[in-house]
Amino acid sequence: MADHFASIAGTGPLLLAIVVAALAGLVSILSPCVLPLVPGYLSYVTGLAGSDMDAGSSKTRRVLAGTLLFVLGFSIVFTLLLTLVANIGFALKTHQDLLDVILGVLVIVLGFGYLGWIPGLQREMRISKLPAAGLVGAPVFGAIFALSWLPCTGPTLAAVAAMATTSGQTSRAVTLSLAYSLGLGIPFVLFGLFFRRTLGLFRAIRRNSRWVTRIGGVLLILVGIALVTGGWNHFLVWLLTTFDFGGGTLL
Repeated sequence: MADHFASIAGTGPLLLAIVVAALAGLVSILSPCVLPLVPGYLSYVTGLAGSDMDAGSSKTRRVLAGTLLFVLGFSIVFTLLLTLVANIGFALKTHQDLLDVILGVLVIVLGFGYLGWIPGLQREMRISKLPAAGLVGAPVFGAIFALSWLPCTGPTLAAVAAMATTSGQTSRAVTLSLAYSLGLGIPFVLFGLFFRRTLGLFRAIRRNSRWVTRIGGVLLILVGIALVTGGWNHFLVWLLTTFDFGGGTLL
């Protein structure tokens, strides 16, 4: 019975994990340390000025190609990172309780950092050598973004990593990293494709992005506390016994 409980808690419903990972990615792009730089990123990966992004179908194809290549670049890096974390989790499976506590404390600390209570946790690590602007350099710039902005995206990515680590499954880590990347990448692509029409929305979100960060920080702290106390395991078991997640299928 104990082994069955641990199996359910460690894997959990995949659909729920995917939704949480995607929301974590969305919170990342809406955070104050990423959102203000989105227009500059768009110009860099497309080689176009903001005023040119909506001008004609040829420009639209260029914007779509540039943004998708950028998303591909950081998706590869995030996938490799979470796969490594999942394999580490598998190796430490015999110390699952201790691992949950360590991950929980880490997520709590990063949650406080996301709230701005720990100086320096939302500053990027600048890389001076950048690829040429445009489509060719877009995927490389996406990879550089993933690495140089880990202090900023780290809190939300850590929560996703914790979900991947508790299972120790490479396939689950890949799935969650892709969900996180889509949550971060889809708004970026849409903002590029509908640049002029989303400027008002962009400004409104930017004005209120502090609230996104605060809500995200509180949620991270709650997840961390749940991991430390074991409440996360009980929550997953309750979900599986209360709702039907595709017949209870776990990855």
